[in-house]
Amino acid sequence: MKEIFFAGGCFWGVEEFFSRIDGVEDTEVGYANGITEDPDYKQVCTGKTGFAEACQIKYDPEVISLDTLLDKLFSVIDPTLIDRQGPDIGNQYRTGVYYVDEADRPVIEAYFEKVRSHYDLPIRTELEPLKNFYEAEEYHQDYLKKNPGGYCHIKLD
Repeated sequence: MKEIFFAGGCFWGVEEFFSRIDGVEDTEVGYANGITEDPDYKQVCTGKTGFAEACQIKYDPEVISLDTLLDKLFSVIDPTLIDRQGPDIGNQYRTGVYYVDEADRPVIEAYFEKVRSHYDLPIRTELEPLKNFYEAEEYHQDYLKKNPGGYCHIKLD
């Protein structure tokens, strides 16, 4: 089992989108790569903590590749936007790919290079090692499963 962390705007939709993909074994939403310790949602929404709403994705590399997961991410984000996706605006809604396995970095860099020519504007999606990740509150976990028809900036159907 491997893991990768994706930030793609509101984490509810990112989690639901990836949870439906064969080879993704588990997802969890939380806050990634910020500057404070153990933030809560209210703190993250102030924009002062530096955290991105992110989704931890645990996947089976025998079933799905990191390249394919990146294809899926880029199919639901606009990587040229800064601090927003859909109608969600703020630093916590930035896009990012945060890796835990150093061997994943060249794969991600090659992917970014490959897709760069598909966009008129520069890619603003962060590519960084995961510095920290704090699990979001329970009511955020599997939010769209618990609240069908809830808000989502990603077209799920």
